Amino acid sequence: MPPAKKRLRKYDSAKTRAAVLAQAGHVRDAVSALPPEVLARPTRLGGWTVRELVAHLTMVLASLSRKLAEPEPARHELALLDWPLATASGAAGIDEDTRALAAEDDLVGDPAGAYERTRAVFEERLAGASDERLVPTRFGAMRLGDFLVTRTVELVVHTDDLNAATGPDVPDVPFDRQALAACTRLLADALAAKAPGGAVEVRVPPYAVVQCVEGPRHTRGTPPNVVETDPLTWVRLATGRTDWAAELDAARVSASGERADLGGLLPLMG
Repeated sequence: MPPAKKRLRKYDSAKTRAAVLAQAGHVRDAVSALPPEVLARPTRLGGWTVRELVAHLTMVLASLSRKLAEPEPARHELALLDWPLATASGAAGIDEDTRALAAEDDLVGDPAGAYERTRAVFEERLAGASDERLVPTRFGAMRLGDFLVTRTVELVVHTDDLNAATGPDVPDVPFDRQALAACTRLLADALAAKAPGGAVEVRVPPYAVVQCVEGPRHTRGTPPNVVETDPLTWVRLATGRTDWAAELDAARVSASGERADLGGLLPLMG
């Protein structure tokens, strides 16, 4: 498919790289401290245990390391803004690959060590790679600089999954601020791409504001249709970890105006 011709915010390459490495490091510290019995706990991800979640986080880094060692694709096929909406088509394959990796001896015997070895290779290969290099993905070839923004989504979303699964007896994995910012912004922009327009203003302070949904465009003063929430609630809504009605009821989302119901547009990712 050709790259989408949509307006896209610019991401600072150095900050994105630092954010990916920082969040990967937070995950390493957390995984290395997990008691063995915690690895068998269930997660909110369709039957995955914590062990399989750790395997997936390992795969997030390993797949890019592997791609950087392969020949560069001939042409650019997927724009960054198209990636979130494309992910639904790869859900079954991702699940299958994750379960297979979790069953390998390396992940069974030493998941923390396997993750750290993978993270170290990832950091080494990333250091010598240009943002303009094309890398193959499940959904088409992307610029490395764009693909790294998607890694903030993977790492932030699954860090939140890990925190939800390990329970109150295990310290939460922290979120790198820049990783959370990039993740929030990309998912907000994906909403604006899915439902273009200017009738609703979606605010996710302090990281993102977008306008979306067809209808009268707001030009000045207070917009008539406003949705506001915090970054982690937005990430959970956009990725299907929670639903619109539940977050409204819990007052973690405020929505004013007759067009400010985003329930039919979410989630954005499969």
